Amino acid sequence: MLTTPLGRFRAVALAEGLSFVVLLFIAMPLKYLAGMPLGVKFVGWAHGLLFMLYLFALLEAAIACRWSLVRGVLAFGASLVPFGTFVLDARLRREAQAAPARPVA
Repeated sequence: MLTTPLGRFRAVALAEGLSFVVLLFIAMPLKYLAGMPLGVKFVGWAHGLLFMLYLFALLEAAIACRWSLVRGVLAFGASLVPFGTFVLDARLRREAQAAPARPVA
């Protein structure tokens, strides 16, 4: 999975999406409902790092796969919506399975 730009993008997208969900649905409620702000500090920091990696991996995958600008913008938008990267990953996986296998050169 990590040997191709698209595989690296999918892996980073899943990690970024998971960190976003943990930040929104675990760390933020702990901060505001239980008075435990430390989770937001660490999860937020990790999510910020993963978001930057997501942007770099998106750029690499978009160039390598020759994505249109619209597709790149939609992939970026998926990172801004909770569970968006999971939906994007499912779509990319379906497209990869539907595409004919390329011979290895």
